[in-house]
Amino acid sequence: MRSTADRIRQAVSFEIIGIVIVTPLFAWAFDHPLGDMGVLVVLGATVATTWNYVFNLVFDHVLHWRRGDIRKSLPLRIVHAVLFEVALLVLLLPLFAWWLGVSLIAALYMEIAFAVFYMCYAFVFTWCYDTLFPPQQPERTA
Repeated sequence: MRSTADRIRQAVSFEIIGIVIVTPLFAWAFDHPLGDMGVLVVLGATVATTWNYVFNLVFDHVLHWRRGDIRKSLPLRIVHAVLFEVALLVLLLPLFAWWLGVSLIAALYMEIAFAVFYMCYAFVFTWCYDTLFPPQQPERTA
């Protein structure tokens, strides 16, 4: 299990490294000024982090209320991930379109690119983080 400090280090380093990678990459890919994209990425990361907390809290409460249990099967985890991403897309779509002065369709393409990037990034980051900072295995009680 990871300590609270380790979880905070993981979350903060994930966001900082992600922002450092995605800001220049997407500024170049979508032909927008680095500063504009940087502000949008930081806002997006802040919204995503806040939404992650709220969504997971509500999701777990609903599971507990409906089933008396918060454990998630593989199909439920897939539903959880899809609902999270769709809701985040809906939350961020108007912000992307407004801030960058693009159409909702253009903003949708950008958001899809962000989602694909962050799914791949999360996989690689977590693998690297677990290699550099292996989680402690809880001691078994006999």
